[in-house]
Amino acid sequence: MQTAPMETTVDTIDSDEIARFAAMADDWWDPTGKFKPLHQLNPARLTFIRDHLAEHFGRDAMAPRPLDGLKILDIGCGGGLLTEPLCRMGADVTGIDAGETAIAVARAHADQMGLDIDYHQRPPEALSEENGGYDVVMTMEVVEHVADLPAFLAASAGLVRPGGAMVLSTLNRTLKSLALAKIGAEFILRWVPVGTHDWRKFRRPSELVRHLRPAGVELRALKGIDYVPTDATWVLSDNLDVNYLMFAEKTATPIS
Repeated sequence: MQTAPMETTVDTIDSDEIARFAAMADDWWDPTGKFKPLHQLNPARLTFIRDHLAEHFGRDAMAPRPLDGLKILDIGCGGGLLTEPLCRMGADVTGIDAGETAIAVARAHADQMGLDIDYHQRPPEALSEENGGYDVVMTMEVVEHVADLPAFLAASAGLVRPGGAMVLSTLNRTLKSLALAKIGAEFILRWVPVGTHDWRKFRRPSELVRHLRPAGVELRALKGIDYVPTDATWVLSDNLDVNYLMFAEKTATPIS
């Protein structure tokens, strides 16, 4: 499948961030490689996504295909760590990413797994012709890497249909996250390569809410994710100091 050219009016892509992740692309599906933290986060993230989407759309979260027929867009999909399990849950999934190598990895892995997932190299602002075209739009561990947060969130929110939902996850900008997610994760524990994150671009929940509200998107649920070192797993919690997940609903026409 050919990749469509990117046509943008506001460029939310940070080229340095794209280059940094491109250098790690071969590790996307290695659970012990540079993306090990995302593999470890996946069970908690998927539980949050599945349960809130099932509740919002009146589905049985424990059904074999609880997301059957839902049209989901994963923005910043990377190598497809979330798109593939969502596809297995029955969703009609599209994944977009600004990184060409990540999309190539995602396509190749989905083909190997026999999964029908639509992948494109493009940012959300390039999809304006699809505004209102998705039941669900996700931006997971993405907003801390974009060049223009308000423009990115406005473009992303515009793609959700009225009554649809958004799921977001990122890192909070606190002293605790500076100590743990930046200094600890990069320089001490070496969980991720040095330079993966810029603490100044970590996003407080209030900042996301402020930028989403003009697009008619309202916060419905907020949960933290805590690391359990005894068994190297992540669990949902009420602690928002470092990692957090947000569920929101598209309720209204954007405010002009």
